Amino acid sequence: MATRTRDLYEALGVSKKASQDEVKKAYRTLARQYHPDKNPGDAAAEERFKEIQGAYDILGDPEKRKKYDQLGPAMFGGGRNGPAGNFNFDFSGNIGDLGDLSDLFGGMFGNVRSRAGRTRAQRAEKGRDVEVEVNISFEDSLKGVTTKIPVDVETACETCRGSGAEPGTTPIMCPECRGRGVISDDQGFFALSQPCPRCRGHGTVVEKPCRACAGSGRQRRTKRYSVKIPAGVKDGTRIKLKGKGEAGASGGPAGDLHVVTRVARSPIYERRGSDLVIEVPVTYAEAALGAEVEVPTPDGRISLKVPAGTQDGRTLRVRGRGAPKLKGSGRGDLLARVRVSVPTKLTKAEREAIENLQKVSREEPRERLGV
Repeated sequence: MATRTRDLYEALGVSKKASQDEVKKAYRTLARQYHPDKNPGDAAAEERFKEIQGAYDILGDPEKRKKYDQLGPAMFGGGRNGPAGNFNFDFSGNIGDLGDLSDLFGGMFGNVRSRAGRTRAQRAEKGRDVEVEVNISFEDSLKGVTTKIPVDVETACETCRGSGAEPGTTPIMCPECRGRGVISDDQGFFALSQPCPRCRGHGTVVEKPCRACAGSGRQRRTKRYSVKIPAGVKDGTRIKLKGKGEAGASGGPAGDLHVVTRVARSPIYERRGSDLVIEVPVTYAEAALGAEVEVPTPDGRISLKVPAGTQDGRTLRVRGRGAPKLKGSGRGDLLARVRVSVPTKLTKAEREAIENLQKVSREEPRERLGV
């Protein structure tokens, strides 16, 4: 059995702040690299594989990882007289007040049992979640749309139906662990068990691997799913399709598919939650005298009343003409921001009219500045 000599995070090459998905990804990469089937006769690779497997069995379980983070590598410091040697063993499998021994060390060595005990079967594992992005137009984000998206996922092999064995054959009992999935090393009153390196804890091995999946029992396929995008989604909205991710291991459930919406920018609207902001140009005369102007909305054009004396930048609210509310019922509002348009070129008549207006104007806009 491999001697635990270094930190479990170091063994997997991840930081202590790594997410569970990052831990799983690092484990899969290293396990494929050092698996005994790929390194026959290489004792160093076999020891490294055991170390990787042991590290992941704890760090891959959130509860066991929490315990390890509290105790650190000292809990694997050696025999009874080593750094961990002050713990008191009893026949119930407890270490002091640290709880069930098999729960604490089960992930590291596969299982800790009394000589009369029986090993636990390998746990079913949920498949990995998959995330994809879908691009939609601004208009479709407001009214909703159903679209088909391609998803690259790992599924059970269709040829061998996930067994890994060539059709017409079946996996056989592992000759090394005799179907138990673990191998044991007696340590006094207890036997420390670790996953069998030959069968990787499954209890069976494949003599004639399936040619379609090379014995892995899994294949990468591109599936197309029909996804209903509800009205009111924003850029970055996440939609979950349960059970549409990658296939689980050891009979575990499939992961989920997370669809992230990427909404194109609108040339006329700015999104603020469920409200839509639009800039409405008006002439100086319309702003000063008041007017009714037409403005676009997601449901068509409407007439907007601009009160007399409206200043540049004033926002007029039109209730219920914004975007649909994704959670709940109803719609947001349309926020019309008035922009007074100043002409850059004037006709002779326009210039004369403005000059006459200037002569009779009583407005002193700079009075508040003291000038």
